[in-house]
Amino acid sequence: MTTPNTPTPTELASRFGTPLYVYDLDRVRAARADLFRWLPEGFEVFYAFKANPHVDLVRALRTGDGPACKAEISSTGELAAALEAGYAGTDILYTGPGKTPGELDEAVGLGVRTFSAESLSDVTHIGEAALAHGTVADCLLRINSATASATTSIRMTGAPTQFGIDSETVAELASELRSVPGTRVAGLHLFSQSNAKDEAALIGELTHTVGVAAAIQEDLGVELELLDIGGGFSVPYAQEGGRAVYPKLRGELAAVLDVHFPRWREGTPRLAVESGRYLAGDSGTLVTRVSNVKVSRGKKFVIADAGINTFGGMSGLGRLMPVTVHVPTDADTEKASLVGPLCTPGDVLGRQIELPAGLNAGDLVAIPNTGAYGPTSSLLMFLGRPAPAEVVISGGEVVSATRIEHVRTPLGELGEGDRR
Repeated sequence: MTTPNTPTPTELASRFGTPLYVYDLDRVRAARADLFRWLPEGFEVFYAFKANPHVDLVRALRTGDGPACKAEISSTGELAAALEAGYAGTDILYTGPGKTPGELDEAVGLGVRTFSAESLSDVTHIGEAALAHGTVADCLLRINSATASATTSIRMTGAPTQFGIDSETVAELASELRSVPGTRVAGLHLFSQSNAKDEAALIGELTHTVGVAAAIQEDLGVELELLDIGGGFSVPYAQEGGRAVYPKLRGELAAVLDVHFPRWREGTPRLAVESGRYLAGDSGTLVTRVSNVKVSRGKKFVIADAGINTFGGMSGLGRLMPVTVHVPTDADTEKASLVGPLCTPGDVLGRQIELPAGLNAGDLVAIPNTGAYGPTSSLLMFLGRPAPAEVVISGGEVVSATRIEHVRTPLGELGEGDRR
């Protein structure tokens, strides 16, 4: 989805340096259109800011042709990005298991009125913040279902966890959950998987989730106004390939909703999903420059200026390898490890992967599908190296070029007893 005048990675690297992320907003808009197309009409989509909170990207998901995405955030930093991008507080869902009194106070004060609540005590904390501002907060009770359907993808439910209220305890807690001052039980939030590549598995899990939600509604004794059934929509991560397609999802999901929530087409309840990587993932390309090439005991290492401080795969927890790189179809390749510049053996982007043959210092390497879980999920400050440049293009034109800066800010004047 490039125009003839779209600058090449080489041109952008020459202008802005490396390591460099390039985000194409045309790809973001295409992903949004596809996701709404896979879903039954009337569904809302919450964009998970944790995937990529770049203000230009999240603004693109709110504006333009077609339905707008809403915002799913879990910090005051993400809240600031959402507000800067033009989201109203009423279009924001605040999630997370560790909401502090200070951030709840800030969120309510800035107009957020819908929160995912992970426990009875979390509901209480939300209510205290709402009462302090003379308002009432809507709570979506996050449910940790005791059972699941799909066995693929990253599991998010069915085990002891900090996330959600155990489904088997809802009935006994129902009265207390409904009566917390400053809150109103407005719906449910279920999120059981991530990155489901198989459509049948995704449909199976979401179908199961709808059934669980119907049972929980009975346990609560409250008619749901909003039901967030989670996500799991897939796109390759740092590997060649396109976003997953879900042509059967709309019909299958509508059919199961007709069974369990017969008034859903009238808006009771409103239905929502959430997605991060699907909406942002294929918009990004990471461009890195080779700093050195060496051979150690018969193995070649291509050392680049991007490492796990730049593209950490959720802070280098092993979810990243192997990556692939853009290689011309007529180019020769060879096996080598693509590693970063950090002083740790864990700084590996791809171990013994196919790289263009004959790479030398100064050459560029481009890693595809890096629009999600890039800089802000990396060990960004490790060793104090500069953050990567982030360039945003739209319609083949550069619309912004920025870099996150590491700044240490004084917290106030020190007294005599504070100095050491």
